[in-house]
Amino acid sequence: MLTINKDKSRREQIESVSIEQLVPHDHLVRKIESAINFDFIYDLVKDKYCLNNGRPSIDPVVLIKITIIQYMFGIKSMRQTIKEIQTNVAYRWFLGFGFSDTIPHFSTFSKNYERRFKGTDLFEQIFNKILQQAIEHGLVNMDAVFMDSTHIKASANKKKYEKVFVEEQTKTYKQALEEEINKDRQKHGLKPLDFTHEKVKLKEIKISTTDPDSGMINKNEKEHQFGYSAHIACDKNGIILSCITTPANVHDSMVFENLFNKTKKNAGKSKRAALDAGYKTPPICKLLMDEGIVPCMPYTRAQHKEGYFKKRQFVYDEYYDCYICPQGQILEYSTTNRKGYKEYKSDPKVCEKCEDLGRCTSSKNHTKIITRHVWEEYMEEVEYLRHTKECKELYKERSKTIERVFADLKEKHGMRVTMLRGIEKVHMQVLLTCTCFNMKKLANWIWKKGKGGPGKGKNLEVLLEFFSKVVLAIIKPHLSFIEKWGFVNNLKRAFARFSIFGVLLTFH
Repeated sequence: MLTINKDKSRREQIESVSIEQLVPHDHLVRKIESAINFDFIYDLVKDKYCLNNGRPSIDPVVLIKITIIQYMFGIKSMRQTIKEIQTNVAYRWFLGFGFSDTIPHFSTFSKNYERRFKGTDLFEQIFNKILQQAIEHGLVNMDAVFMDSTHIKASANKKKYEKVFVEEQTKTYKQALEEEINKDRQKHGLKPLDFTHEKVKLKEIKISTTDPDSGMINKNEKEHQFGYSAHIACDKNGIILSCITTPANVHDSMVFENLFNKTKKNAGKSKRAALDAGYKTPPICKLLMDEGIVPCMPYTRAQHKEGYFKKRQFVYDEYYDCYICPQGQILEYSTTNRKGYKEYKSDPKVCEKCEDLGRCTSSKNHTKIITRHVWEEYMEEVEYLRHTKECKELYKERSKTIERVFADLKEKHGMRVTMLRGIEKVHMQVLLTCTCFNMKKLANWIWKKGKGGPGKGKNLEVLLEFFSKVVLAIIKPHLSFIEKWGFVNNLKRAFARFSIFGVLLTFH
């Protein structure tokens, strides 16, 4: 029988209830509150507050917790976050507010950010504090590290931009590469190159007039739009170890060394590194192998013209430092250019008579040129490691680690789009989002480890452990008699529901 309840008088019913009673015992905010002590924030901000002058300020822990609520639950804006806190009992409980307490205005955090937090490393320190807690609890596994980047759509109109020429970004390994180039040239009896008066290279880019710090995304034929890139490193358990924010038009390989050093500083050095094809460059391979880290990188398609010989069809002779073409001709060393590539050239007199000339080169003077980077041996070693079982299995784990991290950050924590403008504010969002991600993992892990939270189930666990010792003390002297009469299987079935007893009875 259908029952229709039209009595709405319960809405005005007065009940005696506390806010503590209304928050479910397994709510995420309860897990976070029980797992993490936020008092460390006071030490981080004590030099940013005046002790004696002005009106009392809002508790800094409350300010940070408000942003944690926003990025933990993927709320789009601070204005909407405040509206959610006003009506959500669990959020009020997390902030320490009662039913009738006034929630801060949505502009409070932005004002405090401009006056106190802007230009500081406060959010970086908060991220590091949570990461250190995860390390102390044994949640971080540095057997392998996974690195990649993901795009964040900027709050900028893609049609409002201007084209400008800017200097190309200086590579972090520039000095080391220049030294290697001159060392190689001297080895072959050539004059060292002078890099001091090298011309500045310019490139044309699109600058947004709405958010000049953002960069135009143009990758894999996606829709052109302005955005940022979040470069992230995580471990095998999916814990984020470090993050760097750049405009979207900065290539992953340009940020790798900074991300690598930051990861090593935060969590230590890993044994292996699983990276995408964008990181497969000679400098990165050299950096990892010099550090004693095994690089695991995928196959990259050879860059060659259709219908022409591939580079791998030319055999490199390390002893004589030359290449041998498919027809047996030797390509001898010619020079080492400014980009760090050694050039090997064929004899045009021999090439013009070769029947495979049309498949080898389209050069007018019939000269085939093969280039080899001064750090090419590191690339060859990585290519060899790619075929090993260890690297194949590790690279497959990217889908369960770094790719899953990106999916959760975007779908659950609102990092697909940013409403903020300026790289400093966007980096703050990335740091806080990554902090919330680690915080949730840490809180859930501690909760499960404690069987329902701190203190939950501890008495039962101690009682079962004591009882199992008593049972074991009684059974052990009579083990031969029990085995003789076949009581062991009956005992196992009787205590199968208690994992501790099941383990104890496996001595049979």
